[in-house]
Amino acid sequence: MKDDKSFPYLKITNETLPKIEITRKISNDKSTYFGPYTDVKSMRRLVDVLNRAFPIRNCYVELDDKSVIKKGLGLVRINQKEYQEMIDHMVLFLKGNTKSVEKKLNKKMDFFSSKRMYEEAARVRDQLRAIKSFKTRQRKLEADFSNRDIIGVRSKDDYHVVVILRIQEGRIISREKISSKTNLPVEDLLRSVVVNFYMNSAYIPSKIYLPELPAEKEDLEDWLSNLNGKKVRFSVPKRSQKLKEVKLAGKNAQLLLNEWLLNLKKRKDYVPKILQELKDVLNLDVSPRLIEAFDISHLGGTDTVASMVVFKDGKPYKSGYRKYNINVEKIDDFESMKEVVYRRYKRQLNEKNPLPDLILIDGGKGQLSSAKLSLDELELNLPMIALAKKLEEVFIPSKKQPLRIGKSSPALNLLKQIRDEAHRFAVTFQRSKRTKRMLTK
Repeated sequence: MKDDKSFPYLKITNETLPKIEITRKISNDKSTYFGPYTDVKSMRRLVDVLNRAFPIRNCYVELDDKSVIKKGLGLVRINQKEYQEMIDHMVLFLKGNTKSVEKKLNKKMDFFSSKRMYEEAARVRDQLRAIKSFKTRQRKLEADFSNRDIIGVRSKDDYHVVVILRIQEGRIISREKISSKTNLPVEDLLRSVVVNFYMNSAYIPSKIYLPELPAEKEDLEDWLSNLNGKKVRFSVPKRSQKLKEVKLAGKNAQLLLNEWLLNLKKRKDYVPKILQELKDVLNLDVSPRLIEAFDISHLGGTDTVASMVVFKDGKPYKSGYRKYNINVEKIDDFESMKEVVYRRYKRQLNEKNPLPDLILIDGGKGQLSSAKLSLDELELNLPMIALAKKLEEVFIPSKKQPLRIGKSSPALNLLKQIRDEAHRFAVTFQRSKRTKRMLTK
């Protein structure tokens, strides 16, 4: 699951003249935090509304007498008390009490109008328009004005998407999404989502509706109630508007899950261009998405070792790397290569593991021929090449002469990168083995 600490929050700073910021870190600084917001675009639209409805700090400059003055045409001076009142209205708005804010602002606008303070009345009018514009863009539900969160979840295999619809005063004000790849049952997944999402949330509704109850329901309710300062209860609706809302959240989750799985499939099916070039250069049947490379290392015939490195889609796959102690007693790179290739693919066959699309041998025709003998003994017909260091020549078993590949070819550069990685890994292991032997003397 994506860690909630990576989700952004809105922060109202603890200052004489507070300001609003976007942050991903919660500090014990007595500031007020709202979130987490999993949809960053929606959060930024909300910030734009806040800046228009409650033009604080970024639109004002503090004066020596502690009053503030609005920048731009038609300068308006407001005192610290008026500024704090605007902050209070913003907090109410973020908590979902938009009706209360509108009522206070309407009363204020009427007061200014009655005193013929038309510029001040116009400023409040603009605030009201921004709030009303925001409300009209939110999806309106049937007449139920209780604040609540609606949770929907959809799963396929180990992939899960949870959607949280935040409903305030009869409107969906935000849709939050949490994606998770886990083999947990849904009830445990929901418990984890609830803990992560509400742990640092400034707003927790008293009612949370779900398709099924989370694990450890009673403990979670007590924990949330303690955080909220009032009772919080989970509920699985069976009928009426709440059931429709849970189904709506579920449909949202299904759409997002489908999108996620489609993107995963695209990435899985995507073959890097360089591998397609390598396929053409080597005349392979398929693009070599899985390449395994071997190298031998020793010091004067002692402590002989072998390495095997793995590249998937053109990138190192280090958890697939393997090290081998070689049993050949004399200096014989050919016999050493034959041994390691045989051991590797004998085991792969026994364990029914995937076989590579291409085998790369660090060396020339001799090392390649030795490795090919092992494949023949195992009755394996796998694409295999050798890359010699001196002239960076590429050999294949069926040809005596090296392939002609341009020295600046990206395909050749990839083969050199893989070959060099196999060499590095072998040398590192050989040095380690030699050091251990010397220390035990």
